[in-house]
Amino acid sequence: MEYRQELIATLHAFGEGSGSGSNLARDAAAAVAETAVVVPMTAREYESPAAERVLEELEGLEPAPAAVFVPVRAAQAQIGPFRDWLTTFSLPTQVLWCNAPGVDTLLAEAGLAGDRGKGRDVWLALGPAAAAADTVVVHDADARSYEGAHVHRLLAPLTMDFDFAKGYYARVEGGRLYGRLFRLFYEPLLRALADAHDAPIVDYLGAFRYALAGEFAATADLARRLQTPRTWGLEVGTLGDAYDLAGFDGTAQVDLGRHEHDHRAVAGESGLEGMSREVAAALLCVLEDHGAIPDYETLPERYRSAGGALIDQYRADAAFNGLEYDPANERGQVAKYAESITPPGPDTRLPRWTDAPFEPADVLVAAQPWRDQRIGWRSQD
Repeated sequence: MEYRQELIATLHAFGEGSGSGSNLARDAAAAVAETAVVVPMTAREYESPAAERVLEELEGLEPAPAAVFVPVRAAQAQIGPFRDWLTTFSLPTQVLWCNAPGVDTLLAEAGLAGDRGKGRDVWLALGPAAAAADTVVVHDADARSYEGAHVHRLLAPLTMDFDFAKGYYARVEGGRLYGRLFRLFYEPLLRALADAHDAPIVDYLGAFRYALAGEFAATADLARRLQTPRTWGLEVGTLGDAYDLAGFDGTAQVDLGRHEHDHRAVAGESGLEGMSREVAAALLCVLEDHGAIPDYETLPERYRSAGGALIDQYRADAAFNGLEYDPANERGQVAKYAESITPPGPDTRLPRWTDAPFEPADVLVAAQPWRDQRIGWRSQD
């Protein structure tokens, strides 16, 4: 069993007793009552087994969270049934329709019109969540292995005076290695950058065992100060801000065991290929913000070299564990992802909530179309 520490505090789950039974565990459980949980969803999560499990596990938390914010991106015809389904769970749930006409108008009038995506959805919920509680936990709704105890684990570092905590876990299921975007894009890209840049920000970003995990916890003050990318760059952009706001000493990562997630295809804008472009843009923007300007002419080739070395290591690891492994397929992915490594475009991040041109309460109103007579469906509450 490994117990290696990184440049940030790494909290391991060593087995029996970890995360339960201690004063720390009791403090973390008690902290749930002062925590707002944010669970972003899209139409694919509607009545899905994974999302059902997440909500049922949150129902079992004692005490209950102060609030559960569910930012939903779905078509108008879907949002009514979606909300009806979400409100069948015994949780203090606040549903936000992220692509509601009122939300688009609110953002446009504030000069914040732009791409919709996971980052924008989470940002819309972060303001209200930070206003509702002392701490905020954010996690995805597509983990079939989710446990309510993950909330306790993410909160535990905050009870020890850390300001930011990130979850990490293994992505091994069905006899195969997953976590492809992290293994085959983020990790080798960071290795290539570390070889050329002796910069603290590179060391910080490389200290996370699963930097693209969607699970994190933060103090409400830190959450209000995140400049969130609009789409799939959310996780990396959050780490860039955490470096500025919490630093090495104020950051921890927590072992959440093994996760089983829904999987995406590689090709296409909604697949890993499209996600790699957003992750690259966010990562390279973070580096440039901190004065680490990559050599964009040589970086793709250096990335491919680092990716090839890692594939040889993963092949050995898979063979040792009796896992199926296709190195040719993984090399093909590395070649595709290399095309994403280009200078980042204009900065389209959303502002810190401390600088936002409207209040969190304005989002709550704009994102509730069932209270708008112009929308055909209305709740009977």
